[in-house]
Amino acid sequence: MSALRWGILATGGIARAFTADLAVAGLTAAAVGSRSLESATAFAREFGIPRAHGSYDELVTDPEVDIVYIATPHPAHAENALAALDAGKHVLVEKPFTLTGAEAERVRERAAERGLLALEAMWTRFLPHMVRIRELLAEGALGEIRAVTADHTQRITSDPGHRLNDLALGGGALLDLGVYPVSFAIAVLGLPETTTARARLADTGADTEIATVFTHPGGAVSTTLSSSRAAGPNTAAIIGTDARIEIDRVWYTPTSFRVIGPDGAVREDFVSDVAGRGMQYQALHAEALVRAGRTSSEILPIDESVAIMRVLDDIRAQIGVRYPHEH
Repeated sequence: MSALRWGILATGGIARAFTADLAVAGLTAAAVGSRSLESATAFAREFGIPRAHGSYDELVTDPEVDIVYIATPHPAHAENALAALDAGKHVLVEKPFTLTGAEAERVRERAAERGLLALEAMWTRFLPHMVRIRELLAEGALGEIRAVTADHTQRITSDPGHRLNDLALGGGALLDLGVYPVSFAIAVLGLPETTTARARLADTGADTEIATVFTHPGGAVSTTLSSSRAAGPNTAAIIGTDARIEIDRVWYTPTSFRVIGPDGAVREDFVSDVAGRGMQYQALHAEALVRAGRTSSEILPIDESVAIMRVLDDIRAQIGVRYPHEH
C-alpha cells in the first residue's frame, strides 16, 4: 500500500488544520464526512477532496477510505472511533483520546479485536523537536532526570455557553489544554505513582485553571499548569543532574529548545524547520505503522493513551469535575 486514503470525520477548525497539513506532506484525503452534507461539500471543495458525505456513518463505510481522522469534540471520540473500527478502518483520534478511561479501554479492545490501528493524535509527540529531545534523553545527555515542568495557558473565553465551559460538551481546561503537559510529563518520566491536583472551577462546574504535581518512578517529580482564562508563557523544561532542556514557547508546537549545562553554557540549540502547522508528522507515522502491519506505536502506544485517560479521570475526581455522560 503506497499511500493510505484518509477520511476526515468532522469539518471544524482542527480538521481544517490537519487536512491542510496532509496536503503539505503529499498525503491523500479521499473523503470527508459531516452531519451536514452542505458542510462536507464545502470542505471537500476547499481542499480538493473527491468525496463528501452527509453523515459520519457514510464516511466510515466508504470503501475508498482506509483510515479515519476523528476530529469531533471529545465526548464523541469513542463513539466515532468504534464505528470506524467496526467498519474496518484504522483510526487517528484527536486528543484527548476519549472522554474517560473506560471509553479508551473500549476503543483499545475493539481495535485489538479487529486487528486495526488506533492512535491518539497527540501531534506534539511526533514533531521534530520532540524527536530530538527523545534522542537526547535516550543518550543520557541530561544525566538523571529530576523534574519536568510545563504549562498550557490561554485566554480563550469566559462565555458560559462556549463548549469549553460546558460540562455536557466535555468542557474544562484539563481535557482541552491540560492533556498536553500531562502527556508530556508522562512521556518523559513515565506514569505517575502519585497524583495531586488542584483547580479553580467556573460557575458552570468546568475547570478554568488546573495544576498538578506528579511523582514518578525513581522519585522524579513533575508539575503542570493549564488555564483557559489567562495566557501564560507556554514553555516547558526537563531538568537533569548534568543538564536541562528549556523548550521555548509555544512548546507543544514546532519550536526551538536549548540544552544548557549547570554552568549556564548552551550545549545545543535546536530550531524547528517545519512546513505547515506540523500535524502531518502524526499522519506520516500512522501510515508507516499500517504499512508495517503494526497496530500500536512505540512513540505513543495505545496502552499509554488509555493510562493517560485514567490519570485524567483521577485528576477530575480530585477536583470534583464529572461529566453528565459518565456512568
